[in-house]
Amino acid sequence: MIKSLLIKNYALIDSLAVEFANGLVIITGETGAGKSIIIDALGLILGERASTEVVRMGTDKATVEGVFDVSGNKKVKALLQDNEIDCADDLILRREVSAKGQSRCYINDSPATITLQKQTGDLLVDLHGQHEHQSLLKVESHIAMLDDFGGLDGIVGDFQTCFRKFKTLSDQLHDLRERERQLREKREFYQFQIREIDAVAPQAGEEEQLETDLRILENAEKLSEATGRLYEMLYGGEHSIHDRLVIVRNQLHDLVDIDKQFGAIAEECGSAVAIVAEVTKFIQSYNAGVEFNPARLESLRDRLGRLAHLKKRYGGSLETLLAHRQAIGEEVALAENFDEVLRNLVHEVEHAREECAVHAMRLSSKRKDTARKIDKAIVAELAKLGIQNGKFATHIAWHAPHGNSSSMEGSDNFYITVENKKIGLHSRGCDVVEFFISTNLGEEVKPLTKVASGGEISRIMLALKSILAKSDRLPVLIFDEIDVGVSGRVAQSVGVSLKNLSRFHQVVAITHLPQIAGLADEHFAVYKSDDGVRAQTSIRKLSLDQRIEEVAKLMTGAEVTEAGLMGAKELMGLSDRS
Repeated sequence: MIKSLLIKNYALIDSLAVEFANGLVIITGETGAGKSIIIDALGLILGERASTEVVRMGTDKATVEGVFDVSGNKKVKALLQDNEIDCADDLILRREVSAKGQSRCYINDSPATITLQKQTGDLLVDLHGQHEHQSLLKVESHIAMLDDFGGLDGIVGDFQTCFRKFKTLSDQLHDLRERERQLREKREFYQFQIREIDAVAPQAGEEEQLETDLRILENAEKLSEATGRLYEMLYGGEHSIHDRLVIVRNQLHDLVDIDKQFGAIAEECGSAVAIVAEVTKFIQSYNAGVEFNPARLESLRDRLGRLAHLKKRYGGSLETLLAHRQAIGEEVALAENFDEVLRNLVHEVEHAREECAVHAMRLSSKRKDTARKIDKAIVAELAKLGIQNGKFATHIAWHAPHGNSSSMEGSDNFYITVENKKIGLHSRGCDVVEFFISTNLGEEVKPLTKVASGGEISRIMLALKSILAKSDRLPVLIFDEIDVGVSGRVAQSVGVSLKNLSRFHQVVAITHLPQIAGLADEHFAVYKSDDGVRAQTSIRKLSLDQRIEEVAKLMTGAEVTEAGLMGAKELMGLSDRS
């Protein structure tokens, strides 16, 4: 649900802040007061197009910020997590439009692209009226609505699991066939490279050890002379360090007999004697092992030279060289066994295709059953909402196997065969679903997206949402001008439908009709004022008494009479209230 909305320097709005509750939220106001401006501003943070014309004259930028409760909206959280944006139970969407034409989007105070903000908005709000943000006018959304109504998510999920496997295998098969000619052409070349590399047989990590061994052999004379001198200094020569330390240690022990304070330092000196002995032992051993081996030295240089040659030819480092050897080895192995690998992969693809066909046909059958139910239910709802001669038809056709539609993920490879006919697959099965409607007597049904007027679209969506209410996942529904062409008994039915719908969603409706406004859980009034210089749009939440008066105004006009107030109370179910 939307918890709050903050608008600054937007069109006629200087600064406006409003908090919303759950249930049915009604917004009323005089024509021209700015109700649609508020909805337009909300559309801005939902990813609609921005224009510099919305920036209030004399200001640098317009700002709109909305706070949404997304505690139960897993899709929003998953989307933001995929885009590395932290998301708690409260989500903040903000949009800034500068007078210079710059537009900035923020999600939870993190900069975001307009595309991501629109994707997020599409998972939060359905806005119906004279706006583009209408899921009913997006043909690609019809199939999901039908599936929601039929409770087909489980079957859809089974198909999608199978389809992902099929798509992965098909992609692998396509890539393998694309590589066949290249593999056969490069086979001999790769075999030559393998022979050249294997003749040297490089090993991981050997280069560092070879360089260490080479450095030692090249400095054998220096190492021998240096360790010899050190041995003489430490132990072998006259007045060596070891002999002198022994003398010092013995004298300190003699002093301990006189003063115990020399005890600790005598022990330290003893330790020094032991350390010098250990150092001497290592140096003596090292000196004895110094090798003068010209043949070994030449062998190391040759080995490093051959490795350097291979590195230069195949990648610049030993790790890259070894990775290249592994890769071309796999390519040669594939080329040598290509027919068998291809045959096995084709078998896997066809098996996955058959599994997809089973799930897709089952899903298609369920959709046809669901379509009959939804068509009947929507016609009944339309009659309640004043469209008496309405016809509604859900057209289901099989998806063509050609083309490459991003929305349907079409591809020549992604098809199934039913009765010797190829049927295309997409991420939700093999069906293309579109709603058709006729709102006038004697007319045939036509695509909903082409024939319905704005007011009818709102009522059609209301009818659709009324029967989909429990399954639909969008938490916020906004109806702008849903009462166009509606009055009397139909208005009451529209109000009841909105009220019922608000049990499952937060519903925000802009209306001029008292029959709808009287059912509000929360009622806001939009008004325009001026200070003699500039006009300004504001909004206020109405108390119960103010609500009664506002509904009475909608019934009788600007002048509120006692009879009007009594009528408003009766309409609101408050007739017993004094």
